[in-house]
Amino acid sequence: MAELPVLELPAALSHCSGRFTISTLLGAEEGGRGPYAATEGAGCDSAHPTHLSGSTFCTRTFGYNTVDVVPAYEHYANSRGVGDAGKGRPSLADLHSILKPDPGRLCVPVAEPQRGNGLLEAGPEEAAGEPGRAPAPEPIRFGWVKGVMIRCMLNIWGVILYLRLPWITAQAGIALTWLIILMSVTVTTITGLSISAISTNGKVKSGGTYFLISRSLGPELGGSIGLIFAFANAVAVAMHTVGFAETVRDLLQEHNSLIVDPTNDIRIIGVVTVTVLLGISLAGMEWEAKAQILFFLVILVSFINYLVGTVIPATAEKQAKGFFSYRADIFAQNFVPSWRGPEGSFFSLFSIFFPSATGILAGANISGDLKDPAVAIPKGTLMAIFWTTVSYLVLSATIGACVVRDASGSLNDSVAVGSPGCEGLACSFGWNFTACAQRQSCRYGLSNYYQSMSMVSGFGPLITAGIFGATLSSALACLVSAPKVFQCLCRDQLYPLIGFFGKGYGRNNEPIRGYMLTYVIAVGFILIAELNAIAPIISNFFLCSYALINFSCFHASITNSPGWRPSFRYYSKWAALFGAAVSVVIMFLLTWWAALIAFGIVIFLLGYVLYKKPDVNWGSSMQASSYNMALNYSVGLSEVDEHIKNYRQGQLGACLVLTGPPNFRPALVDFVGTFTKNLSLMLCGNVLIGPRKQKMPESRLTADGHTKWLMKRKIKAFYTDVVAEDLRSGVQMLIQAAGLGKMRPNILALGYKRNWRMASPQSLEDYVGILHDAFDFKYGVCLLRMKEGLNVSRVMQAHADPATLAGEQQASTVFQSEQGKKTIDIYWLFDDGGLTLLIPYLLGRKKRWRKCKIRVFVGGQINRMDEERKAIVSLLSKFRLGFHEVHILPDINQKPRPEQSGAICLSCSIKRFDDLITPFRLNDGFKDEATVNEMRQGCPWKISDEEVDKNRAKSLRQVRLNEILLDYSRDAALVAITLPIGRKGGCPSSLYMAWLETLSQDLRPPVILTRGNQENVLTFYCQ
Repeated sequence: MAELPVLELPAALSHCSGRFTISTLLGAEEGGRGPYAATEGAGCDSAHPTHLSGSTFCTRTFGYNTVDVVPAYEHYANSRGVGDAGKGRPSLADLHSILKPDPGRLCVPVAEPQRGNGLLEAGPEEAAGEPGRAPAPEPIRFGWVKGVMIRCMLNIWGVILYLRLPWITAQAGIALTWLIILMSVTVTTITGLSISAISTNGKVKSGGTYFLISRSLGPELGGSIGLIFAFANAVAVAMHTVGFAETVRDLLQEHNSLIVDPTNDIRIIGVVTVTVLLGISLAGMEWEAKAQILFFLVILVSFINYLVGTVIPATAEKQAKGFFSYRADIFAQNFVPSWRGPEGSFFSLFSIFFPSATGILAGANISGDLKDPAVAIPKGTLMAIFWTTVSYLVLSATIGACVVRDASGSLNDSVAVGSPGCEGLACSFGWNFTACAQRQSCRYGLSNYYQSMSMVSGFGPLITAGIFGATLSSALACLVSAPKVFQCLCRDQLYPLIGFFGKGYGRNNEPIRGYMLTYVIAVGFILIAELNAIAPIISNFFLCSYALINFSCFHASITNSPGWRPSFRYYSKWAALFGAAVSVVIMFLLTWWAALIAFGIVIFLLGYVLYKKPDVNWGSSMQASSYNMALNYSVGLSEVDEHIKNYRQGQLGACLVLTGPPNFRPALVDFVGTFTKNLSLMLCGNVLIGPRKQKMPESRLTADGHTKWLMKRKIKAFYTDVVAEDLRSGVQMLIQAAGLGKMRPNILALGYKRNWRMASPQSLEDYVGILHDAFDFKYGVCLLRMKEGLNVSRVMQAHADPATLAGEQQASTVFQSEQGKKTIDIYWLFDDGGLTLLIPYLLGRKKRWRKCKIRVFVGGQINRMDEERKAIVSLLSKFRLGFHEVHILPDINQKPRPEQSGAICLSCSIKRFDDLITPFRLNDGFKDEATVNEMRQGCPWKISDEEVDKNRAKSLRQVRLNEILLDYSRDAALVAITLPIGRKGGCPSSLYMAWLETLSQDLRPPVILTRGNQENVLTFYCQ
């Protein structure tokens, strides 16, 4: 933890509240000059709060002033992942480098956001208005019922429900109809689960299906599917509108009231209808939602009307048309199939019914208008699938139990029960439909009359109203979806000449231009008035989207990317792969030529984006897959003997581990290998100290043996060594030279130096210097300390030949054993970008550690415990790490407990700490700085009396933290702590090692001291 001098401020600044920027902190350090100069003798650590605290919350929490800050939501808001320094979080240089005077960097304090529940109300891109203007009104946002469930149900229900499901039941029978329904629903449910997983893997913005696919699979597939999906929705507006217009035209024909002629009437009614729907859409999402609710109520009333009609005793007119109320023998006859006509086959009926199960993306397509897409999309989509499935099953079963397959509709066909020459089930009810059934000329019955639902219902016009509601609601949903998806695509600028349509208007950022484009496309296809040719292509476009959504879920899961952390857990990568494959199969079952056209368009658009190479980086699973493939191929090269024809050279790495000979520190190798396996590369580094001529033969002799030792231990890692004059120089070489291109280390892992008190002072100085070097090169640092130590070289042969080294007995470590139901305790004391959280999370995903419960401990104030706990729980839930047990440590600022007389004190006492640093004290008697530097000439590890005094509060804090660790984590499987940082040039190496020793001593479980490079490694966004 970096210290901050006590400064005196003028009144203008001293009364400012809020968090200061790092520029302010550094600019105020100008060696005693100017109005912000430090007072003479001010220490670099203080037990008293100062006006220039990096976070006054830290001062109250930890008891001394520090530039370091506690974890907070705003540090991660609007970040894009690795490499983004969070707002308000100090950089690594700010924390550990010597503070350099720079008056020009003095900044005005920035008001600290209210933590409250730990969430900011809006990010910068979401903030409305500009300074000096009145804030813009809040946009309309919908919950999961109004925004997703109702919208999806309306889009799933359609004319097939009213006009084709009774006919399908007559052809396939109730049993096979249920099978057709359940097969269709299986595909949509798997897709719904995949949507739920993708939409909960980060913050979802506007763009719907396109946004989900493009941020998962990248711009190539995402862009192509986004364009055709938007076009498919625009044409679907015309399809549904024409369906409505045809129904109205048929009603006009029945009453001899055609406007012009049958074809032109469809065009007139269709254009008028789509114009009205456009007006509703342009009025705003609130009006569009009200219209959808109206349509929903109309459909519900029509369902109730139908169900009531099934229990009303049948009149003679209805009996003549084949309706006899519920009859067991009718149900039994209709339970089995009766194939008729050219479409009388299982897969033909499946292809007819399947489009009625689609429409599950209607809610996801307005993701930007939802209050919480991560909750609304999974809940609303899956509930819509469930209730629509129930409605389909109930409808097919009830109408199959009430209506016979063939009926004449003539009242003259009534006969006495048991009359001779009467064949068929209707004879037992007093009706003879034998003649028309034999001639296959019956006009009524399930097999012949598409309006069977209207005939059965209590009031026929309500079924017509339901058909109107189903077609208009679907048209309206598509009319809203197409511009929303297209707007997001236009803003990403993947294709030329479409950016004009990306502009949004109003508080909901409505794509008015996109609405007009969709309207023009819809009107164009309505005027054709013949959509039978284009309809199969549209269905295949939607199925393409389903296939890619499922493949996105599978691909993100199979790559094992640390960024794939959906909070929705009820999905399976293999089910998603199955859903993708089935979607492709169904495309060819529906219309093979339309499937080929759809694939051709996708491939063309994919090729265009691959050629243009747009400048976007969304952290897609394709990037993770590319890395994994490179990693696996690179590691695989270690097992291949070199040949002159295939000469290559180069090493790759992502986590640099200072193992020395890897077999000397198997626990360190196993620890890093556990959380990097199949995720990132591990590079084992060894520094051979001595003359190059002497050490180079040794390097060539042992390198192959160490690689084979790693392979035998099943550790996916490279081994590399360097020859250097001393350890620190060699590590500097490794840090700078390790890796290749993008595959470079960003974490330095090493073991804790147990013998630092007995080792030579120069080796101590080099060890701490290595940590400073790592921070200088923007590495994260991970120190592993184990009670029994890491180095087993005493029982190993140090320089064995390759065959002996690979064949030696493998040492067993705690990281190779099953951990059981213990705990992994994370003490996230300061915000390092999230590495302290990420490493235990990756460890907890492995089989041996999966049963362990992860607990997170953070510092807090006793009067704000509930508030702080809610803030951290909210932040962790945004990261989707699955950490739900959070503990606030309100007593972290207390003084260490006094040693109990007559008993063994289990905590680290103050005297014990003083004994640690006594051999390294300069005992200068608080002399001036020049005298101290002269006395410390040649021994920079010595601690002056002033340094002991001004760091007293921080030293006591390590003592107190160790007491807390012993209280809470004595029986944990692993303890992870944020590594304190000692400022370079301001904290002697011996004092820093005393802090680490005090903090982590007497703990039985392994302890990892982790500090990221102050840049985000966690994000709650999906791009």
